[in-house]
Amino acid sequence: MTAVADGRVEAPPPRPSPAGRGGRPRPTPPAGEGRGGTAPPALAFSGALDAAAVARLWPDSMRRAAEAPRPLAIDLSGVTALDTAGAVMLLRLEHLGGADTRIEGLAPDSALAAVLDRTRRALATPSAPPPRRLPWLGQLGGATLARGRDALGSFAFLGEAVIAGAGVTLRPRRLRLLELFRHLDEAGLRAFPLTLLLGVLFGLILAFQSSIPMRQFGAEVFIPNLVGISLLRELGPLMAAVVLAGRTGSAYAAELGTMTVNEEIDALRIMGIDPVAWLVLPRVLAAMLVMPVLALVMSLAGLAGMAGVMGSLGFPLVAVLNQLQGAVGLGDMMGGLFKAAMFGLAIGLVGCRSGLGAGRGPRAVGDAATAAVVGGIVGIVVLDGIFAVLFFRLGW
Repeated sequence: MTAVADGRVEAPPPRPSPAGRGGRPRPTPPAGEGRGGTAPPALAFSGALDAAAVARLWPDSMRRAAEAPRPLAIDLSGVTALDTAGAVMLLRLEHLGGADTRIEGLAPDSALAAVLDRTRRALATPSAPPPRRLPWLGQLGGATLARGRDALGSFAFLGEAVIAGAGVTLRPRRLRLLELFRHLDEAGLRAFPLTLLLGVLFGLILAFQSSIPMRQFGAEVFIPNLVGISLLRELGPLMAAVVLAGRTGSAYAAELGTMTVNEEIDALRIMGIDPVAWLVLPRVLAAMLVMPVLALVMSLAGLAGMAGVMGSLGFPLVAVLNQLQGAVGLGDMMGGLFKAAMFGLAIGLVGCRSGLGAGRGPRAVGDAATAAVVGGIVGIVVLDGIFAVLFFRLGW
């Protein structure tokens, strides 16, 4: 028998040979036999079988159990405490010993026996089968339901934003002006260099590409008409909106997504502060106010680039200005600025919605920023198509 006591593996003391009748010693039972023909225990534990003791005893116990004669007997009469780790080790030893392994020394109604039985039942419970892959129709239905839930959440967020805006309209003091000015600076002033650069390059590209087909008809003088209308009514607001979605929309989503992951949004709700009025409204108003300015800067920079190309083609600046004055009116510029304001509103709402709807995992902030950029660009393209049809029907 091998005795394992409080993390130590010891050889049991030799059993004295009992004396027979007349004082003569009786022979020691042969190996594998004891009283009543049963083998002595091969492993005996004493003390507390907890996680710390199991960490020390596991390798040696497994080795001795593998080398012990069969059937294996485990004596637990000296065990004073048993936790799940100890029960797992005992069941592992029982498995190594085979079907004939005996665990002795535990009263059936004792707490140690109850721990061992619960662990045996838990390990015997079959694990849940992996989820069966749904057919394509089920997957399509699940994706449709997920998109429907997202759409309902977006409509609910839009309603909350409208209510918060109405509350600020009735009580202007509730608007955080310092926060509004900060976002105006970040979304507007800091975006001017990039907007100017892209506008000039875009005007150059449009002018050069337009001059190639118009030269065949001797209509190069009408390049300012084409580029002016395209920039002021369509391309200027659209390109400025793409810049705003890439810079500001992703920043909104990342900032609010980080606050969501850090449970700061939940803390605001617990304190009775509306996150939409406190965080979303200043950002949306800043995006809506700064977007017409960026669109105007983009359009003017594009016209400047076009004027440079026209100068290289031999047309003076006066001729370019005359063509622009005859082709472009105040209505074209106002229509473009109105579209730009709506683009800014959509970008702000999409960015804030993506940030507040971020998950809790390590990829949540990145996914929220990606969703803000993609959703913002898709939103402005959809709005641009709607405005194109509407302006065409109105004859504008």
